[in-house]
Amino acid sequence: MKLSPIIESLLDTDLYKFNMNMVMFHKHTNLNGKYLFKCRNNDVVFTEEMVEEINAQIDHLCTLKFSEDELSYLNSISFIKSDYVEFLRLWHPIRKYVTCYKNPDGELFIEIVGPLFSVMQFEVYLLEIVNEVYFRMKYDYSTLVSSAQEKLDEKIKAINEGKYTFRFAEFGCRRRLSREWQDHVVKELLNTDACVGTSNVYLAMKYGCRPIGTYAHEYVQMYQGIPGVTLAYTNKLAMEEWFEEFQGDNGTALTDTLGTALFLKDFDKLQAMCYTGVRHDSGDPIQWGEMIIDHYQSLGIDPRGKTLLFSDSLDFDRAQEIHNHFKGRVNVSFGIGTFLTNDTCENPLNIVIKLQYVNGHPVAKLSDVPGKAMCQDEDYLSYLKSAVEYRLKEGI
Repeated sequence: MKLSPIIESLLDTDLYKFNMNMVMFHKHTNLNGKYLFKCRNNDVVFTEEMVEEINAQIDHLCTLKFSEDELSYLNSISFIKSDYVEFLRLWHPIRKYVTCYKNPDGELFIEIVGPLFSVMQFEVYLLEIVNEVYFRMKYDYSTLVSSAQEKLDEKIKAINEGKYTFRFAEFGCRRRLSREWQDHVVKELLNTDACVGTSNVYLAMKYGCRPIGTYAHEYVQMYQGIPGVTLAYTNKLAMEEWFEEFQGDNGTALTDTLGTALFLKDFDKLQAMCYTGVRHDSGDPIQWGEMIIDHYQSLGIDPRGKTLLFSDSLDFDRAQEIHNHFKGRVNVSFGIGTFLTNDTCENPLNIVIKLQYVNGHPVAKLSDVPGKAMCQDEDYLSYLKSAVEYRLKEGI
């Protein structure tokens, strides 16, 4: 079974890939990185035919370049700089950086190795490819779409009837059922008053809505591989360089790469005033939100002028619960992914591609939930945890 091309535009990715990539392009082009794929589902089997198709799709991906219209669109985004767009005119995905096969244990193995500012772009494209190949080749696609449409109709009906009163962005690139289904979902959601935009840059361009995103864990992890940077201070440096790059124009900080407790030590009054808000991606969202509100208040900052963005495995009911809890006390927003773009009669895949090494040194995220940590080097992970714990204990 041969599929049509899954990726047809290099804009078919999350906005934060360009945001992070621009910082790397301006400040850290000397770094090399290694990313690894992991499927967290226990019962998923990728057949040889699937792996062959994934490789064929990667081959096609690496023939793509940005069009003039796409480059013009990127130039129209206020915080994306023109020299970076000119770099993208020359850039394209390079095939030799990606290795994909079925390993001796029968698992899908994907490794991306090369200059960090180049290989980091592969993550979302590859997740989109893997997910769509799996669902198209394992199931009857028309049945999946039919069930997904039924569920989408129910969600939109509930929005229009006033059951859900929060606003959200569509964040569903990496685990979508298919490219065409995400396109359909975004088009339908934008007809409601609830959807404020999408993380998918191509669809934002196509439908004239707001592209949404700031940075991911990999951005903070990158600093763990830079010589001379103290591990427990990497989040501090990451935030400082982010602000230098964007001057507050793209200012939502991610709190949990090394744990929110450590993040708040570095999120002083200057940082808290410069950033428009913070993003939650692990741990109990209510407890986290209360912690952030307390922190703003301790700094003499009115939380009502700040935004808490929630993006951790949300559905509409959970988002409404969070919205109701914080209503009137702080601005809240939501990024909702799999629940919108791969909610079918079958269980979605839980797949990730994570940065594992920078310049040959292991890197890791700790998260606010220990089970979300992913690091090949257990000794390094233990050392990173101890460095964070020492700084928290000593109050330095």
